[in-house]
Amino acid sequence: MSTVYNFGAGPATLPKAVLQRAQTELLDWSGTGMSVMEVSHRGKEFVAMAAEAESDLRELLAVPDNYKVLFLQGGATTQFAMVPVNLLRGRNQADYVQTGVWGKKAIAEARRLGVEVNVAADSAEQNFTRVPPLSEWQTRADAAYLHITPNETIGGVEFDWLPDTDVPVVADMSSNLLSRPLDVGKFGVIYAGAQKNLGPSGITVVIVRDDLIGHARTDFPSLFDYEFMAKNDSMSNTPPTFAWYVAGLVFKWLQEIGGLAAMGEINARKAAKLYECIDNSGGFYRNPVDVADRSRMNVPFVLADDGLGGAFLAESAAAGLMQLKGHRSVGGMRASIYNAMPEEGVETLIQFMREFQRTRG
Repeated sequence: MSTVYNFGAGPATLPKAVLQRAQTELLDWSGTGMSVMEVSHRGKEFVAMAAEAESDLRELLAVPDNYKVLFLQGGATTQFAMVPVNLLRGRNQADYVQTGVWGKKAIAEARRLGVEVNVAADSAEQNFTRVPPLSEWQTRADAAYLHITPNETIGGVEFDWLPDTDVPVVADMSSNLLSRPLDVGKFGVIYAGAQKNLGPSGITVVIVRDDLIGHARTDFPSLFDYEFMAKNDSMSNTPPTFAWYVAGLVFKWLQEIGGLAAMGEINARKAAKLYECIDNSGGFYRNPVDVADRSRMNVPFVLADDGLGGAFLAESAAAGLMQLKGHRSVGGMRASIYNAMPEEGVETLIQFMREFQRTRG
């Protein structure tokens, strides 16, 4: 079978080395004679693996000692509710920055729970094609927290700067956590669904500062309480064992290639090459996002002739370039070039795009 490059936004491509390691261990994991999906999460082998995965993640991100690392279920979407349940701490107002679909969904969920949401900055009028400059932000000193989405998977908008605030910053980093070095100490809470850069779907990483736990609302299930989950090592109920195991393998893979500094350099090169192809196409392809706010992870683009979209998708798939169709809410194309997408995959896509333009332009 010819090489396939998966540009899907999530569940996304995984490192080949990780898949091969999982394959070899599928029938006999850690000398148990069973797969990791069959052993008890209370057993010594699994507990040791979980602890090692947390240790490796802490090392990769240089997580300070005063932060808990949780491995939870329910996806990042469940965090839209868990954040206000845990962080309001007797208050009812929170600030949110809306830079795309996922920020909008987080706002809607907070409001559903009765939170007084202040949309501190919003790029909806620009069709979510930019990050509002700090001069437009209207935050509140009495807000319980400030929620941001540093990378919007659908719109392809990313930013990595933070306002100067004493309010805890909460970040949904589902599609860019582990893609480059990060100062965890600048955040109150970071959460990320695994299915972009961390592993398979089914597990969500939450990194939360110690002073922000222990304040959960009591009218919600105990599984929504960060403190309860932390005290039980994220195993108060049966966790997604296979997803946790594969995430641990991904952390090892990142360490082996040089950590987040090396990964960040690779991702920067991949994104630069693809954007250069788009920008130098003479308008045949176009990325709608302000240049300063373009994502390294998700690159949406449209064709000048929308009628060529069907042919582009059919021919790219035939060439082994899969899942390039843009999100249904915005259309066009989208290439998600997460950590596991090799540089040769991006280069192969670029070659296809240039050839497609040559024959259709």
